Formats: sequence, C-alpha cells, structure tokens
Amino acid sequence: MPAGLVERVQARLAGEGGSLTSASVARAVRAETGVLVSDAEMLRLIRMLLRELVGAGPLTSLLSDPLTTDVVVNGPDDVRVDRGDGWERVSVTFSGEEAVARLARRLAAAADRRLDDAHPYVDASLADGTRLHAVLAPMAASGTCLSLRVLRPTRYDLAALQHQGTFPGLVLPALRAVIQARLAFLVSGGTGTGKTTLLAALLGAVPESERIVTVEDAGELRPNHPHVVRLVARPENVEGAGSIELRELVRQALRMRPDRLIVGEVRGSEVVDLLAALNTGHEGGAGTVHANAVAEVPARLEALASLGGLDRCSLHAQLRGAVQVLIHLRRSVTGRVVSEIGVLVDNGSGLVQSMTAFDASGRPGPGAERLGNMLMAAEVDVPW
Repeated sequence: MPAGLVERVQARLAGEGGSLTSASVARAVRAETGVLVSDAEMLRLIRMLLRELVGAGPLTSLLSDPLTTDVVVNGPDDVRVDRGDGWERVSVTFSGEEAVARLARRLAAAADRRLDDAHPYVDASLADGTRLHAVLAPMAASGTCLSLRVLRPTRYDLAALQHQGTFPGLVLPALRAVIQARLAFLVSGGTGTGKTTLLAALLGAVPESERIVTVEDAGELRPNHPHVVRLVARPENVEGAGSIELRELVRQALRMRPDRLIVGEVRGSEVVDLLAALNTGHEGGAGTVHANAVAEVPARLEALASLGGLDRCSLHAQLRGAVQVLIHLRRSVTGRVVSEIGVLVDNGSGLVQSMTAFDASGRPGPGAERLGNMLMAAEVDVPW
C-alpha cells in the first residue's frame, strides 16, 4: 500500500462525512492516488483499507472465534490468541508499527477514550463488551501493545460448570449451601481463572425473590437471575471530566434496597464501603479479588483498604464480621477449577486468617466443621 495512503483516505472520508462504504472508499482512493488504478488493484486496496478503517481490522476473525478469550498484539509481527489452552502465536500480521498504533487509537476513539502522546495508555470497554487495553510507543518500549479480552454472552450455571470439572468432590453442594445460608463470600484467583464466571453462576442460584445489585468497574457480570440491577463505573471522558468511581456506586447501591450487594471486582478503596455494608445487615454479599491463594486474601484486602484510609486493625475488625467464606480458583491443564474453599477465623491476636474447609480434591478440611456450624445456624442442612 502506498505510504501515507491510509491517513490521507481517512482524512478525506472524515471530511466528507456519511457512512463508510466500498464506494466511498473507492472514490477517496482515486482522489488520493492521482493515478489510474486497475480494477483488480482497486479491489485489493479497498479490501486493505476497509480492514484498516473498520472495526478491529486484522484481529476481527480472531475476536469472532467463539473459542477466543483473549487476543494480544505485542508487535506488528507478533499476534497471539488464547482459546482456553494458553497463548498460541497466529499468522495475522500488521504492515508496521504505525498500523498497530492506528488500530489502537481507532478502538480507543470508538470507546470515547483518549489515546495519544499526552495520554499513551487506555483501559476501556468497546460497544460489544470487549475489554480494551492499549499502550503506545515509546511508553511500550517494544512498540504499541494491544490487549483485548472477549466477553461472551454465554451464561454458565452451576450444573454447566460442574460438567466442565470446575467443582471437585463435595465443592458444589457446599457452595449451594453457602448461597442458601446467605453467607458473604469472596471469589479469589489470578487473571483469567474464571472468577466472574463462577460468581455469575453462583448468583444464578440465588432465590428469585431476592434483589441483586451489582457494582462493577466494567460490565462483565451478567447473572441469569430475574431481579438484577447493574451499576457500572464510568471513566473520565476525553476532556478529563465525568468520571464516576466504584466507591461512589457502592454507596448508591446501598440506597437501592439490595438483598445482595455484589462488587464485581474489589480492587481499591471501595472495599471499605463494601465491608461496612456487609457489617450492617446486608447478608449474602459477594465479590471477586485478585489473589494467589486463599491464605493471601486478608493481606490483599489490607493493601486495598489502606487506599481508603483504613488501617490494618480496623480492616480485620470489619472483615471478621463481613465475610465468612473464601473461594479460590486456579487454571489447570484440564480447565478452571475450585482449588480451595476457606473460612475466615480469628487467629487469637485480633487478626483474621483463612482455614481450609475444602481442599483441592474437594475433601473436607479443618475448617469444614466451622462452615457446617454457620450453615446450621442459618437452618441450612450440612451436605457433607
């Protein structure tokens, strides 16, 4: 493709206005090339330009694959996809660094976000729910990087996850009992372990008579439940104004008479308001949090609470009464699996720690008795 043709055609089309069609692109190409072009060459240029100017460009076919969960661009010649079995390199390439940067800027603009030299990174959601993260060069020393996470409309229930092997041993009946007893819980795990999927499936098991209010940084949580209100935070616009933070949404959610308050991902100072809410009669709340193991969740919450001005002792005092159960997910060679269920207990010095109720094989651990006592206190049968 002639140097600078994409930019010139793009500028001409923007000046003309109207919808982007093959005919409008052809007119712009003829005007900008200034030379006679054969029909075959014109068709080739139109196809290349449409790929450059519309949607996700060269990544479209990867994103439309129903198995794709993530697509990353590490450079013009390094595109990789995760279809559930880890990263694999694909044959898709870009014409150069500028082509990657052009796609990143176009996707950011489609999400009404700014991406330029003054603001060289962006984290946004596209119209179809796909999560976009991009970093421009030279902040990305190896060249512009793109990360796209695909959110599928498929809604998993607990039975479907059980069929996929997510719940070893007695884990599934234990989780059903936790929901029935209205115990507050957090789902922990690393990136891509399926925390949101499991949380949505668990919320799908909540009785239909209950009202669920979800609060998220991005609208990923879509439980299959008839009475759900979804609140989504809003980033600042291109003018640097209009942002609505997750913490404010948690406060608003408390005024909406939720039977269960759910924070899609606890990642900042909103943990202070969530724990305060769960300590004031809002039972059965839940959320997800990034952590490498159940035992590390209290320390992770300490770090997040410090952002909201809550010290360590105060955090543990709140956590003791707010959350009862921790559920940890990990990725294995066979898929995503619940590797541990823990219960929070006082360690005798005023701090909270996790005790294993069910281990990676789904067998009861030392904390199973304590979990059973909580179920019986809620008049729920202990399923083990």
